[in-house]
Amino acid sequence: MSDTDSSVLYRERQWVPVYWWILAGLLVALTTAQLANNRNIWWLIVPAVVLTAAAVWVLVSWSSTTVTVEQDPDGTKWLNVRSASLPDDVVSRSLAVPATAKRNAMGRQLDPAAFVVSHGWVHEMVMLVLDDPEDPTPYWLISTRNPEALLEAFLPEQTETSLAHYR
Repeated sequence: MSDTDSSVLYRERQWVPVYWWILAGLLVALTTAQLANNRNIWWLIVPAVVLTAAAVWVLVSWSSTTVTVEQDPDGTKWLNVRSASLPDDVVSRSLAVPATAKRNAMGRQLDPAAFVVSHGWVHEMVMLVLDDPEDPTPYWLISTRNPEALLEAFLPEQTETSLAHYR
């Protein structure tokens, strides 16, 4: 599926919270100050550059998860998370998982064969139960900041029942 043939119905980038960037900056400043204490200027410049680059790389890589819903010209909708794609016609049921139920969904009830993309800073999730005899994956469990918008874009016919316990 090429980008020119499909239209994006929903897109979400799961950035780490702003206060993580502030804490990373403080950690870099504190570590740099400790290393530069009573030394020449290079002990300030080199650690500041290296530690800043490392902190930015870590935070950006943790924020690399993108959730998109695209629609083909033939009407098929695709949910894309990381490098995985899911067509809408294999989803039999869907469910919005509120923040209060995330712990249960990720705990003892979690099927080890499920496809899971979860981040601690994204508190809500969507569960998509699959009905595909060719795929051993029972369901997808995806973190999302806006389960209602994601379900409305991907499975509009299931949105009302999916959100019944969410609201």
